[in-house]
Amino acid sequence: MELKYFRLIKTIAEEGSIANATEKLFLTQSALSHQLRELEERLGFKVFHRTRNKWELTQEGTELYKLANTLFDSIDEGFSAIKHITEGSKGAIRLSAECQSFFHSIPSFIQKMGILYPEIDIDITLGATHQTISQVLSEDIDIAIVTSKPESDELSSIPVFKDEIFAIIHKEHQLRDLEYLEASHFENVHLLINSFPLEGVAVYEHFLRPHKIHPIKISAIPFTEITLSMIQANMGIMCAPKWQLTPFKLSKELLFKRIGKNGLQRKHYLVVKKKHRNKKYIHDFISSFEEYFLEP
Repeated sequence: MELKYFRLIKTIAEEGSIANATEKLFLTQSALSHQLRELEERLGFKVFHRTRNKWELTQEGTELYKLANTLFDSIDEGFSAIKHITEGSKGAIRLSAECQSFFHSIPSFIQKMGILYPEIDIDITLGATHQTISQVLSEDIDIAIVTSKPESDELSSIPVFKDEIFAIIHKEHQLRDLEYLEASHFENVHLLINSFPLEGVAVYEHFLRPHKIHPIKISAIPFTEITLSMIQANMGIMCAPKWQLTPFKLSKELLFKRIGKNGLQRKHYLVVKKKHRNKKYIHDFISSFEEYFLEP
């Protein structure tokens, strides 16, 4: 039974006659009479008792009227829910990362998000990357990408993927013949990092610091291209996941060395305040991030 027939029954019952229903249904009295006659023929029973001045629902018609009300109430509720979802899809997200290597890949992700979710505005915050958790707590940023799960009842941490950090060295480097690098091997190297402080450098925070090792020289080079050129000239080493270097053309003279016998593994988390976690635009961002940054 088509929806138009339920609307016809509901309107006639509430307006009292076909003549009164014509304006609400935007059809002529003749067209409505034809629809009602066609419906009753299909059903095999009368929907209305008709008199010259009064239309009353039959018992069968009363049940159809109740059903019509239920249907249209459900439709209204459905569209109201859809409107709520659509409005919830709009929002602005201030994003930052503890590890600066992410800033090489985030722009392409944001470009994809702009196509899939044009109502979500994403703004990258580059400053104070080592203070991302405190920035989320103070709501200076909305989502942080970190490599250590924070301990706070206010925060929700979503694990997104794992990776491994390697040491990138020149093939003539003094450490070239080692199967893997131990913490002590970093004592006499020139370590090239993206930026200070050292607490934000994964190899230092998770490998060198626990062993109380400090490289003889550390230089902060914010541009990966320059860092790779320096390594190409055998002027130092850098530590990074392989996926970070995929946008760059790497020389065949560069070697990747594991850090530690079992490798320097790390987990990445998206951190957001719990009270914002279930907002639809936040949920859409997190789902898309998990899909885009699959473990390489």
